[in-house]
Amino acid sequence: MAVDPRQVLGGFLTLSMFVMLGNMIKRDHFDDTDVVRLTESSSVQFDAIDIKEKTLEFAKVNVGPWMESKKEIKPCWTKLGSKEVDQSNGFITFSLTSGPEYHISQVADAVVIARYLGASLVLPDIRGNELGQKRNFEDMYDVEKFIRALDGVIRIARELPAEVAARKPAVVRVPSRVSKDFIVENIEPVFQTNNYLRLAIIFTSINLKMREVKNEELESTACLAMFGSLELKPEIHQVADRMVERLKILSRESDGKFIAVDLRVDMLEKKSCKLSGGTKRKSCYNAQEVAEFLRKVGFNEDTTVYVTQTWWHESLNSLKEAFPKTYTKDDIIPTDKNSEYLKSGSGELAKALDFHICSESDVFVPAVSSLFYGNVAGKRITSGRTQILFPSEVIGSSASVADFISTYVLKKNHIAYSCHC
Repeated sequence: MAVDPRQVLGGFLTLSMFVMLGNMIKRDHFDDTDVVRLTESSSVQFDAIDIKEKTLEFAKVNVGPWMESKKEIKPCWTKLGSKEVDQSNGFITFSLTSGPEYHISQVADAVVIARYLGASLVLPDIRGNELGQKRNFEDMYDVEKFIRALDGVIRIARELPAEVAARKPAVVRVPSRVSKDFIVENIEPVFQTNNYLRLAIIFTSINLKMREVKNEELESTACLAMFGSLELKPEIHQVADRMVERLKILSRESDGKFIAVDLRVDMLEKKSCKLSGGTKRKSCYNAQEVAEFLRKVGFNEDTTVYVTQTWWHESLNSLKEAFPKTYTKDDIIPTDKNSEYLKSGSGELAKALDFHICSESDVFVPAVSSLFYGNVAGKRITSGRTQILFPSEVIGSSASVADFISTYVLKKNHIAYSCHC
């Protein structure tokens, strides 16, 4: 039977079209190489947010006013000479309270005092906001790293000797960022009388700027304690890292970049926020104000925004209307970790996740001027992530992000700059 050449040609073209269509479907549904490429050993399971081999590559889109990170700066505080720490002059105890932003400052003050007095510092417990809530230090922090970092600087006791624990300590109220003069005048005389002290560290003001009058040994001790000793235990670190990676994947339109906003409803409802404004510089911004600020400095609606609010609150709706990809912890935490980290009584763990995510984000926006802002800024400065934008009213329809960079960065007056170079 004769074969019509036109039928052969038609059949060939039809087959070619099916092959091309198959390749297109394969690329669209499996490769997605134009947006996100994972290593062969990577796996992403969004329900459990199981991410392995965190090698994510994104298209270089750079939509929005993103700034490149600077180089990480290195510790340059004076190397502390070893003290005779085998024999202790006494013991100092204290508790960590209110979350990691306070823990950093509390540890620094306790270490400085113990160093000056030659006392043993007992590992602190961690107190929750509600009466009776207590954790051990090792439940949240890497205790071995803490002890190694302070080896030769102070003596660390894992617990009080029984004969000392049977006594009642002298309680001393200590202002945060304690000075040598305060130690000499108010703490040392009490310690000489009763060599068993309990510190109650109070925060009368937020001050993480460099000191005008320095004591080199105490400043170096504080630098080491603040930036070189306290680290989340690996299990918590891994959960926070998984959340960061999830945010990067959700940010594919902006090259994996995302914004973290410290915006918690309970903070905005505090008296200090309600009284801000007037002749004073505004220190608190609600969701609508943050949304307007981000829009006017150039971030578009595809930008991914993480807020430190744990569960969704209706007051955040205006932010989500402007930036649909706005998420809370409850949205992105691994499902198998939700009850452990977000249940009642786990406030300090939830704050630890926030602290890490805000330290790792491409942009950090503190909606409230607080110690959280100050200590996250210190962490970001050391890692070169200096795009910290403090919101403000934007006159007109647009503005440059450079006009709103934190003064901690612009003036380089954060203590991190005196500890690193």
